[in-house]
Amino acid sequence: MRIGLMGFGKTGKAVANAILQHSDFTLVWAIRRKKIMDNRSVAEFLGIEMEGGGHIFSSETKNVENLLTKYPVDIIIDFSSSKGIWYYGTEASKRGIKIISAISHYEEDDLKFLTSLSVQSTVFWSPNITIGINFLLLSSKYLKKIAPTADIEIIEEHFKQKEGVSGTALKIAEALEINKSDINTVRAGGIVGKHEIIFGFPYQTVRLIHESISREAFGNGVIFVAQNLENKGPGFYNFEELLMPYFGG
Repeated sequence: MRIGLMGFGKTGKAVANAILQHSDFTLVWAIRRKKIMDNRSVAEFLGIEMEGGGHIFSSETKNVENLLTKYPVDIIIDFSSSKGIWYYGTEASKRGIKIISAISHYEEDDLKFLTSLSVQSTVFWSPNITIGINFLLLSSKYLKKIAPTADIEIIEEHFKQKEGVSGTALKIAEALEINKSDINTVRAGGIVGKHEIIFGFPYQTVRLIHESISREAFGNGVIFVAQNLENKGPGFYNFEELLMPYFGG
């Protein structure tokens, strides 16, 4: 599968590294806002010795129609920003290119636009695309069904510079019907990402914890999603729909 990557920050670089080293995928290009690395090889920049390895382009100078014509892809993976979808969305949908969005939070108009693209194309969105966090989310929903009266607390921890409550924590709160204002937030040092759900019972406590040790975890998640979307038609998909068949549901 030919991949185009939106976003080439710390997480985007880790995802690019995972894609480049997987035999089923070809990274064709990576898009970033700034022009400083224009036309460089992704593989060369990451220190990977291989032929090809994709090109780095700037959204400021690269017209998306020309980009997708000269460098066609089967899937666009988005780790850019909530507004990135407006750069490529319409053109990708017209061409039937699958869209995998890992943006942590969309404004209402952005999400409406993303959803509208699923009429013509396969669209997937997950605020956190790691396999582990989505397994945690699904497991926590089952536990709440078993014990609906348990006290539930959500704690999310991230690096010092991260602003706002994480999109993953908000999704957990929504799924468990917890007030979003009750999410406990910690910002410290270089924590990649940690989410904990505490179920409090009268005489015992259950803690479900997921911690991202490295941003490479996002790359593994992207690969899982891309492989499971390969035969999916147009529509709007989430991680739970891809995981449920593995639970026998």
